[in-house]
Amino acid sequence: MASRVGVRELRQNLSRYLEQVKGGASFVVTERGREVARLTPSGPRDSVVGRLVTERGATMPTRDLLELFAPGRQSASGPPSGHVLDELREERL
Repeated sequence: MASRVGVRELRQNLSRYLEQVKGGASFVVTERGREVARLTPSGPRDSVVGRLVTERGATMPTRDLLELFAPGRQSASGPPSGHVLDELREERL
C-alpha cells in the first residue's frame, strides 16, 4: 500500500521523497485530501505485470508461461486435437 503525501509536503521535501522512491517506495500525492497523482519507481515495474504487482497486489510468475505450452506436452487425455480436426475434415469431404 502506498503512503499518502500532500502536494505541499512533497514540494518542500522532494529530494527526501525521491530517495525513498529510488529505494522502492510508492506514494499517493494528495491535494486537499483528494488523490491527484502517484509517485512510483520507474524501471521494470513499468511493465504490465509489474503494474499489476504494484497496484493490484498480484504475484510475479514463478515459471515461464512458455513451459506450460511446450510442444509435445499433452495436458488433456484423448487424441491430439490435430488428429480430431483431420478426422472432421475428412468427414466433410
